[in-house]
Amino acid sequence: MAKAAKKTKKNNSGRSWIKARLAQPLRWFRRWILRGVFAFALGAVLLVTLFSVVNPPTTHTIWSEKRRLGDVDQEWVPLEDMAPVLARSVVAAEDARFCQHWGIDVRAIRAALAEGGQRGGSTLSQQVVKNVFLWQGRSWGRKALETLLTPVVEAIWSKRRILEVYLNVAEMDEGIFGAEAAARHYFGVGPDELNARQAALIAAVLPNPKQRSAARPSQNLKRRAAKIRDGAATIRADGRAGCFEH
Repeated sequence: MAKAAKKTKKNNSGRSWIKARLAQPLRWFRRWILRGVFAFALGAVLLVTLFSVVNPPTTHTIWSEKRRLGDVDQEWVPLEDMAPVLARSVVAAEDARFCQHWGIDVRAIRAALAEGGQRGGSTLSQQVVKNVFLWQGRSWGRKALETLLTPVVEAIWSKRRILEVYLNVAEMDEGIFGAEAAARHYFGVGPDELNARQAALIAAVLPNPKQRSAARPSQNLKRRAAKIRDGAATIRADGRAGCFEH
């Protein structure tokens, strides 16, 4: 009886030793996973904070297009050196509730789902996160990172800064990035000289800049630009441009 108890105790001790040995790499793995998550979060916050005052030197899209095409056209200009009607036109075209959401527009997402995915639900803030910090694509991983980073950008950047960055990094024709390059490329003027029609045409090409041209607009593009022009006037009149114009 005593021998059996002693043997059982020994077996239990052996199992405990094995469990302890197996638990060590798991604890080590969990510890490094947590450290990795913390390091990523800290790095993301620091980078977002840096780009709130320092202009991003490039983006993944600009870099990849430069490799593909050999060169791209982009010159950074502050928002105050762009025609105000361009900012209003882009907001009217891409994110009319820009001043009313915190980065994720649930109403726009519901509308996009209701239409079967025929329209996009991404806000300007999400597009800035995708362009500046991530990459193009439709993977769930990228979308998850975009969803996590967007509130961070909204918390640290002003709405005006978000729009300024967008208007400097968005592709507006093949290899043409930002308002300054687009204004010269399409109309031969500076971004501060754009009129309402020209601004609306540039905004109209944004969903598909490689297939649309503000210099040679199709009838559909002209109709879209006319709606954008009306929308730009509307958001100015009803105060929805207030967060980036004051």
